[in-house]
Amino acid sequence: MKKSFLYFFALLALVSCGGEATAPQRGEDPARAANFDKTYPIVDSLLRVMTLDEKIGQLVLYTSDWDVTGPSIRDGYVDDIRAGKCGNIFNAYTAEYTRKLQEIAVNETRLGIPLLFGYDVIHGFRTIFPINLGISASWDPELIRQSARIAAREAAAAGLHWTYSPMCDICVEPRWGRISEGAGEDAFLGSAISRAMVYGYQGADLSDPMTIAACVKHFAAYGAPHAGRDYNTVDMSERWLREFYLPPYKAAVDAGAQTVMASFNEYDGTPATANAHLLTEILRDEWGFDGFVVSDYTGIMEMINHGTSKDLEEASIQALNAGNDMDMQSGGYDEFLKKAVEEGKISKKTLDEAVRRVLTVKARLGLFEDPFRYCSAEREAAETKTDANLLAARTLAEESCVLLKNHNNILPLKQGTSVAVIGPLADSADDLLGTWRGAGQVDGVKSLLDGIKEMAGSVTYAPGCDVEKEGQAGFSQAEYAARKASVTVMVLGEPCDWSGEAASRTSIKIPEVQSELLKRIAATGQPIVLVLMNGRPLDISEEVELADAVLEAWYPGTMGAEAVARLLFGEASPSGRLSVTFPRNLGQVPIYYYAKNTGRPYVHPGAKYESRYLDCENAPLFPFGYGLTYTTFSYGKPELSADSFGPKGSITAKATVTNTGSREGTEVVQLYLRDMVGSVTRPLKMLRGFERVTLAPGESRDVEFTITPEELSFWRKDMTFGPEAGEFRLFIAGDSSAEDFVTFTYNE
Repeated sequence: MKKSFLYFFALLALVSCGGEATAPQRGEDPARAANFDKTYPIVDSLLRVMTLDEKIGQLVLYTSDWDVTGPSIRDGYVDDIRAGKCGNIFNAYTAEYTRKLQEIAVNETRLGIPLLFGYDVIHGFRTIFPINLGISASWDPELIRQSARIAAREAAAAGLHWTYSPMCDICVEPRWGRISEGAGEDAFLGSAISRAMVYGYQGADLSDPMTIAACVKHFAAYGAPHAGRDYNTVDMSERWLREFYLPPYKAAVDAGAQTVMASFNEYDGTPATANAHLLTEILRDEWGFDGFVVSDYTGIMEMINHGTSKDLEEASIQALNAGNDMDMQSGGYDEFLKKAVEEGKISKKTLDEAVRRVLTVKARLGLFEDPFRYCSAEREAAETKTDANLLAARTLAEESCVLLKNHNNILPLKQGTSVAVIGPLADSADDLLGTWRGAGQVDGVKSLLDGIKEMAGSVTYAPGCDVEKEGQAGFSQAEYAARKASVTVMVLGEPCDWSGEAASRTSIKIPEVQSELLKRIAATGQPIVLVLMNGRPLDISEEVELADAVLEAWYPGTMGAEAVARLLFGEASPSGRLSVTFPRNLGQVPIYYYAKNTGRPYVHPGAKYESRYLDCENAPLFPFGYGLTYTTFSYGKPELSADSFGPKGSITAKATVTNTGSREGTEVVQLYLRDMVGSVTRPLKMLRGFERVTLAPGESRDVEFTITPEELSFWRKDMTFGPEAGEFRLFIAGDSSAEDFVTFTYNE
C-alpha cells in the first residue's frame, strides 16, 4: 500500500506535467534546464494528502556520518526518515549507501516521498580541481563550467542530488579563510564564474541523472566580516551591498540555480538566516527566485547567540516566516513548527509554500519518476577520476597558476636541469587538494616533488624546516643542496587547513621559519624559483625580492603536481591572472582595485595633506588582473566606433593586442570603465569585459568589446538602477593598473 502511493503520484507526474517549457526568464542562458518552468501536479497532489508532520518533515535536513567502515547514520535519523519527519540528508554518498536510505523513504513511509541528498562539492568531488580562488584566476568561465560538469557527473554517480555551491561571496579581506572558496574581489568576474558553475552543475535538463542542483551561497555578504574573522558581523550600506556584493548571487539565480543558502552573518541588524529583506524582498520578490532556501549548518539555532531570538522555538518561527524553507541540523523545525502552525504563529499558506518549493526541486530532479536514478554502482565506477576528468583538472590547474615574477626569464627551466627542491610543502600531496576537497582522496596524488622529478635531470630534496614550527636544524642540508644544483625550486606557503571555514588569520605572511629559510638559500647566490601554496592573498613583499621567479600555485588539486611541473619546464605557459589584489602588507587591507576617489586623492608625491600612508605607497604589491607569461604583449590605443551613444544604442571598443615575444602565449585582455561624474560617487575603475586570447609570436589580433547602457548602469542616488548621462573613460589593458584611456559620452 505504501508503494502504491508513490507509483500513483509518479504516474500522475508523467502524464500531467509535460508540455513545452516556457521561454527562459530574467535573462537566463538558453541552456537553462528545460524542466525548470514546468508545473508538477504531483506536488499539488501530495500537498492535499500530506499530514502536518509530513509537510514539516520535508523542511528538515539532517546529516549523515562517516567512520572507518564507511558512511553511517544515527539511529534516530533513520527513525525520523521512516516516520516522514526528515525528508533530506546531507553528507551521505556512494551509490550503495544512498540507495539503502532511499529505500527506507520510498518503501517504508506512508507517501514514499524520496529523500534529497546534499553534499559540499566545492571544487570537485573525486577529481579535485584547484581551490575556487585558484580557479577564478584562470579567467576562463568555459573551463570552469566544464569542471563543475565533471564534479556533477562524479557526485551524481555517487548518489548525490544537490551541491552547496557555487560560493558567490565577494571578498576583499585576506584574513578571512573562506576567501579561498570564492572568486575573489570583483562582482563582474564573480558573476561570470557563478553563472558558469550553475550551468555546469545543472546542465541543460535537471532531470538528467548526470546533473545535480546548485545552491547559491552564502546569502548575503558573508565575505565581508569585520576584522576578517569568520562568522563575524557584516555591516555595509544597501548601495554597497547591491553594487559590489549581490551581483554574483543574482547571476547564479538568473542562471537557474535551484537553491540558496542563507549566510551565518547578520545584515543590517538581522541574521541572514531570518532576514526577510534578503530572503523574500530581494531574492523572491525582486529576482523571481522560485527554488528553496536552506539555512547553513545550525544557522537557525545560532540566532539565539546573535540575540534576535530568545530560544530555538522563536528562531525557527522567525526563520520560516522570513523565507528560510529548510532547517539544516538545528532541529527546530522538527520540534517546534507543528505547534507554531497550530497556534497561528506560522500560517498554513507559508508552510505549504515552503514545502511546495522543496517538492518542486525534487520533481525537477526526476526523483518522483525514479527515486533510484542516482544510485548506480556501475555508473559510479565508470564516472570517477576518468582520464578525461584528470586531463581537465590538469588543464585548469595550469590555467589557474599565476606567474608573479620572472627575472631574467629564469623560467621556463630546461628539461634535464639539476634542481634542488626545498621546502616543507614540496613533498606533501595532501596539501595540494586544499580545503573543502569533497570526497577527494590523496591516494595516487603526486606531490610537487614527484612532478619535478619527472622533468628534471637530477633532483635533490631537502625540506629545510617544518611548515610553521621554529627550528633551523634543516637549513644547512637545504643550503648544501642549493649550492650543488643549477637552480633551486622552493615550495613555501600555508598548509591547506589554514584556509577555508574557521581558518581566519591575523597575519597574511608565510610562517617566519619558512621566510628565514628562503633568506638563507638566497644568500648562496644561486637562482631561486619560488612556488607558493596558499588559499589567500599573502604579504610576500620580502619573498618577491629574494626570489628570481615567483609562481602562485594556490592549492592546485589532484593533478596539481603535473600541472606545476609542466609550467616550470615550459611544457605549458602560465596564463593565470589575479582575481584578488595582493597587498604590500596587512596595513593596506582592505585593498581592491575599484576603490573610490577621495576629496584629497594622492597625486603629488611627497604631499602631506593627501590620502596616503607615511610608511608605504598606496599601490598594491600586485594588482587585480595581474599575471605574466613566457612572452610579452603590447596594446594599441583603444579605438571607438563612436564618441557617444544613447539609451537604445551601443558603441564598440577595440584594441590591437600583439605578441611581442618569441613564444606562443595567452593574454587576458581586460576592459575597464570609469564614470567621471555621478549622482553618487563612482569607483576609479570597474571591470566590464574580458577575453582570453592566445597568440603566436609576432601575431596581432583586434579584441573587441561592446558597451551598452547596461555596462554603465549603477545604483543611483534615488536607488534606482541605470546609467546617467556624462563622460566615461575606457581602458583596455592587461590588468587593473592601466592608465591609458579614451573617452566617450553617454547621452540620455
